Amino acid sequence: MARAFLVVLDSVGCGGAPDAADFGDAGSNTLAHIAQSCARGAAEEGRSGPLHLPNLDNLGLGAAIRLASGAETPGLTATPRGLWGAGTEISPGKDTPSGHWELAGLPVPWDWHYFPDTAPSFPPDLVKAVCKAAGTDGILGNRHASGTVVIAEEGARHVETGWPICYTSADSVFQIAAHEEHFGLARLLQLCKDLAPMLHEMKVGRVIARPFVGDAQNGFTRTTNRKDFAILPPADTLCDRAQKAGRKVHAVGKIGDIFSMRGIDDVRKGSDAELMEHLLEVMDLAEEGSFTFANFVEFDSLYGHRRDVAGYARALEWFDAQVPGLLARLRESDLMIFTADHGNDPTWRGTDHTRERVPVLGAGVGEKAIGQVGFADVAASIADHLGIPAQDIPAQGPGRSFL
Repeated sequence: MARAFLVVLDSVGCGGAPDAADFGDAGSNTLAHIAQSCARGAAEEGRSGPLHLPNLDNLGLGAAIRLASGAETPGLTATPRGLWGAGTEISPGKDTPSGHWELAGLPVPWDWHYFPDTAPSFPPDLVKAVCKAAGTDGILGNRHASGTVVIAEEGARHVETGWPICYTSADSVFQIAAHEEHFGLARLLQLCKDLAPMLHEMKVGRVIARPFVGDAQNGFTRTTNRKDFAILPPADTLCDRAQKAGRKVHAVGKIGDIFSMRGIDDVRKGSDAELMEHLLEVMDLAEEGSFTFANFVEFDSLYGHRRDVAGYARALEWFDAQVPGLLARLRESDLMIFTADHGNDPTWRGTDHTRERVPVLGAGVGEKAIGQVGFADVAASIADHLGIPAQDIPAQGPGRSFL
């Protein structure tokens, strides 16, 4: 029986979104701009030369970028040998839940709530609720901020006062950073869990726990114990449908958080390097007929938001070097799809996600050009491959299999 593996390279967009201007992102292109920066020698830290992604490019990565946006792709010029195309999102957002839900067959049916880019950002009733839940007299932050920057700026005061550091971004998120030892990891996770229903009622997509360690003298560092408390999908996703069809659903990375563990049997977490080992293990062990959904987040969290072009390029090249090991574990009837959930162009202004199309690359079905597809078509195609009944998407029409 066939198996399917959906691997999301978080934020690895390829430009060309038809509504990018509505988000202030017209012209953004994560992959093309990284490739162009590498080609002109502007991304030499820890690596050198043109962007080197031979395995993904052989599947069709360069061709997918050019299809999505018409952009030049120096170093990515291979003739595609796999399934390849570009995906366009219709959900009204450029964040993690929107992209993943739609890839799983469920476009977001509402507008997310975003906090204003003011100081303070949060309404008094929310601040009061945080203080009550945390047992503190106040909060720190209360503004749009980069997580690493706000922890550096507020970490010492947080350790001194015990007040949680609360911040947001252009995404629909409410993030709380706290020291794992001084504040307590379990206490931070419980605080986020307690506040999540109120934030979800406001249609804030995620409440994110951002634990860190360290001290003022040596600096503060975020740990891998992050946890997202995401709003529940309002209807069944591919994960639910697979489970209801009697299939096992395995999650690697933050997929369990994004879907609040609904429709998921088990989850493996860690750094991207650890997640790769987890994914390889799952591929060895996954049952016939199973669906595995993986997310590699560090392209986004460590390099996109920090506008680190060289770091992003290094991460892409590291991932590409792992692809042969993944493909070698595919069984005769397996399907593996590589895609992304949004963009995060490290050459772009600001520090937020960018509205972009995403590459859709596949292995296991031979060479196949699929053209421009919708995010929901990914879910429809995986369901088709696994023999899971299709579902209609209210008000949008069903996704269509490109197989």
